[in-house]
Amino acid sequence: MPNVKERAARKEARTAEGASREPHAGHPRESASSAQGHRSRLTERVHETSKLDSHSEEKTLSSSSLQSKGKETMPSDFWDHLKEQLSSVPPDFSCALELLKEVREILLSLLLPRQNRLRSEIEEALDMDFLHQQAERGDLDVTYLSKYILNMMVLLCAPVRDEAVQKLESITDPVRLLRGIFQVLGQMKMDMVNYTIQSLQPPLQEHSIQFERAEFQERLNKEPNLLDHTTKWLTQAAADLTRPSAGCADTRDSSSSPGSSSRDAAAPEPLSSTMVLSQGFLNLLIWDPENEEFPETLLMDRARLQELELQQKQLTILASVMLVASSFSGSVLFGSPQFVDKLKRITKSLVEEFNSRPEETMQTVSEQVTQEIHQGLKSMGLAPLTSDNTASLIAQFQNIAKKENCVRNVIDQRIHLFLKCCFVLGVQRSLLDLPGGLALVEAELAELGQNFVTLTHHNQQVFGPYYTEILKPIISPGQIESGSV
Repeated sequence: MPNVKERAARKEARTAEGASREPHAGHPRESASSAQGHRSRLTERVHETSKLDSHSEEKTLSSSSLQSKGKETMPSDFWDHLKEQLSSVPPDFSCALELLKEVREILLSLLLPRQNRLRSEIEEALDMDFLHQQAERGDLDVTYLSKYILNMMVLLCAPVRDEAVQKLESITDPVRLLRGIFQVLGQMKMDMVNYTIQSLQPPLQEHSIQFERAEFQERLNKEPNLLDHTTKWLTQAAADLTRPSAGCADTRDSSSSPGSSSRDAAAPEPLSSTMVLSQGFLNLLIWDPENEEFPETLLMDRARLQELELQQKQLTILASVMLVASSFSGSVLFGSPQFVDKLKRITKSLVEEFNSRPEETMQTVSEQVTQEIHQGLKSMGLAPLTSDNTASLIAQFQNIAKKENCVRNVIDQRIHLFLKCCFVLGVQRSLLDLPGGLALVEAELAELGQNFVTLTHHNQQVFGPYYTEILKPIISPGQIESGSV
């Protein structure tokens, strides 16, 4: 049996076999005579498909497969039963055959269309009829088959899985080895699913853009007033940008001169379409649910925007709590990634109820977070908080429940600033220069920013021509071009 290096070399040689694979997907187009309701559902389905997440979850696995059942039953039942069967005299191979059949199907699913030789090899080596005959004779070599499966995994796995596959080779216990193989094969299967989705996304997105725009134009031809709410939305966004904003005193740029804010208010920065659109999208995150004048071009995304609004509000509270806690706890305690992660996990779980019970939520947060800080300081041998500091810390936590709380407002404005930067510059560039007070929630900000950019950029691509026409009376032609929609 070839060693790891030899198999790795074979793997590299076979890489070219599937390099020219070009996944494609078709989508049935409905006839012009289809009912409007069905066309609307079709448009929504295309819209949803265009936003497929490349990081698919394991729930995509078939509910009838061993792999999907494994999380609940296999750790405690299946593997123990398999061990009992293989240890019995004579051995019982019924569970092993069931597992090998599942493994065979997973290996075949990992093959690219042109890897016909490997397909034939796997089908021959894991011929279930032949394996059943061996089991009936009592000479099924589970160890040999496990080693063969490992050889195939080395050839088929993505580079990120090489180390995990190689670690399996040191396992001698057959049940532990099969369990490890099955776990890594599950990861490899998800790698293939993610690769397929990533390959399909560009054509799906382009198809969605053209399809959604054509469907909207057809409706617009029948309903000339279809863009009234959209026009009002963008007009309001432009007005917001020309109006001086009021907020907490410490949200002003400390480098500004005493009279600079009044001069800036008197001479606001010239508008661009990018500025107006970014402001408009941000306004949707604070949309009054009672206001029925929601932009027509974003109706299909209204539920997503509400989810983003909730995510942003919870992140504002989380960041506010972390900022207040760090100001009392010192750099040593908050220099510990383990402590910060633990505190974030606790706070995240608590603030899920903030919208419905703000005061009660912050009461619980103040108690638990203060307790964690006391324990953290004690475990590191640091001086505990004084009673006055503890009382002040609890009071500041509880004040976050108030809408007028300055820390909360500052954090909220800075998260909006971050999202605006994400819209213009992208998430990664925006993360390089985070506004103050947000460093402790960088990972959560990145997720929020990516969700915001994905939604807004797709909408912008679909409805950009309509936004351009609406903005023409508001913005000069030169600005429209420089900040093209």
